[in-house]
Amino acid sequence: MQNKKTIVVVGASRGIGRAMVEQLAANPNHTVLALSRNTKAMEEFSELENVICHPFDLESGHLRQVAEGIFAEVESIDILINNAGKLINKPFAELSHDEISSCYQVNTIGVMHTVQAVLPKMLEKGGHIVNISSMGGFQGSVKFAGLAAYSTSKAAIASFTELFAEEYKDSKVKMNCLCLGAAQTEMLEEAFPGYEAPVSAEKMAEFIVDFALNSNQWMNGKVLPVSLTTP
Repeated sequence: MQNKKTIVVVGASRGIGRAMVEQLAANPNHTVLALSRNTKAMEEFSELENVICHPFDLESGHLRQVAEGIFAEVESIDILINNAGKLINKPFAELSHDEISSCYQVNTIGVMHTVQAVLPKMLEKGGHIVNISSMGGFQGSVKFAGLAAYSTSKAAIASFTELFAEEYKDSKVKMNCLCLGAAQTEMLEEAFPGYEAPVSAEKMAEFIVDFALNSNQWMNGKVLPVSLTTP
């Protein structure tokens, strides 16, 4: 029998995040906290007894306090998956200050504040934080026009992973980052209209779930490409 785990999935309402919640909830030993700005899209989770949904807006100016309030409901947290992302597909010269700031708030700053809130729930028992980045943010990968705000903000979270792992290397908390290639999601359609990915959201979710549950046993501070193709 597997140990009981409390798992937080941020960005749980659609695509890979939604699939991860469903797969994690299939194990009755797991308690899953599903967090998303889109609460309506999470209504179907009400049928899953071990899933608790919370509204969570990564662009909130009080994000850390909101996260601390949610996490106060549980004794400890074993896994945090920072899956949410915001994509703006627009020529660089046309990007506004608000559009750039919004991408960084959701993809980088919001992740950092969420991690600050979860730390007190992980330090004693240990835990695994998995940041979901993109191949667009992976150094040396193929880059695409129109994704300057998105890809640079995803690159920042990869760097944060390495810095956090160094700062907390003597603790029981591990952090790793997965840079995902093309998977068939709504976000991929926004970035590359009409492109059909070789990997479904459900299959990518399977990989991330297994990684989150097991990989902290032998790696920390790693930024890993997870990609069959980069469109």
